[in-house]
Amino acid sequence: MTPSSDRRYHLAVFNVARMVAPLDSPQLKAFMDGLDPINALGERAPGFIWRYTAEGTNNATAARPMGDQDVIVNFGVWESRDHLWEFAYRSQHLDFLRRRREWFHPALEPYLVLWWIPAGYIPTIDEAVARLQHLQREGPTPDAFTFREFFEAPAVDASQAALETRC
Repeated sequence: MTPSSDRRYHLAVFNVARMVAPLDSPQLKAFMDGLDPINALGERAPGFIWRYTAEGTNNATAARPMGDQDVIVNFGVWESRDHLWEFAYRSQHLDFLRRRREWFHPALEPYLVLWWIPAGYIPTIDEAVARLQHLQREGPTPDAFTFREFFEAPAVDASQAALETRC
């Protein structure tokens, strides 16, 4: 088993986007109309673990953890990089992704961050924001990285692995 498929760790992903218009505008109608089907596709995808939803909604568009009313977020957990990659770039999600310039301004700084979490742990929105800010300040590190500059899951030392096997 490679470190990135080590079931002791899952991959968290958080990304942000600055809207070109309000969510209820005609310009973002296709985005909003496609959001529930794309989220449902993700939830059915192999390797999907969890996605953040704002209170009282089925998506994250009501959340503004970046402190900017024009910035929306997406946040989730996947079993591995390969599972997330397959969904993002080899499913109908890619068609949605290709249209992002219709709905969002080009990013001037890193807008997507990945990091490893212990399996079974669900990170907080504050943690996700902190990871993105870390990536923006420090660049890719094992604590906050990107698809392009990827870090494998933390290694488990032999004594820890032996203990986990006995438990």
